[in-house]
Amino acid sequence: MAAPCKLPAARAVPYGNMAATLVQYVVLRGDLARPPRSWPLGAVVAQGCHAALAAVHGYREHPDTGAYLELGAAMRTVVLEAPDENSLLDLAESLKEKGVEHRLWMENPEGIPTCLALRPYPKNQVQQHLRKFKLLK
Repeated sequence: MAAPCKLPAARAVPYGNMAATLVQYVVLRGDLARPPRSWPLGAVVAQGCHAALAAVHGYREHPDTGAYLELGAAMRTVVLEAPDENSLLDLAESLKEKGVEHRLWMENPEGIPTCLALRPYPKNQVQQHLRKFKLLK
């Protein structure tokens, strides 16, 4: 069994104790699980996993990402619901305009936008951009 990857200590806590407020937001399309699409739960969850990993990988050099990963079992992830494709795409555009770093996940080969994940951020820096979305149920 390989030893776990350890991030350099210099990246672990960029804001002192502020690392405790780091959160990764994941926004999944709720309509994927409902008719007419009726995707299985596992397929929808996989979309969230793909988007979250893509955001962490894409921003792996950012100090907040390193600090978030160093939290281990204390990492916080908030999963929200976008009602449909248009609301997810509108969010992606809004975040881009505001300079909020994220990844939009597309299910391929169909090219269907399914999920969006922000890189880990201090909650107070991004929460206001996501207020209109409710927790995924």
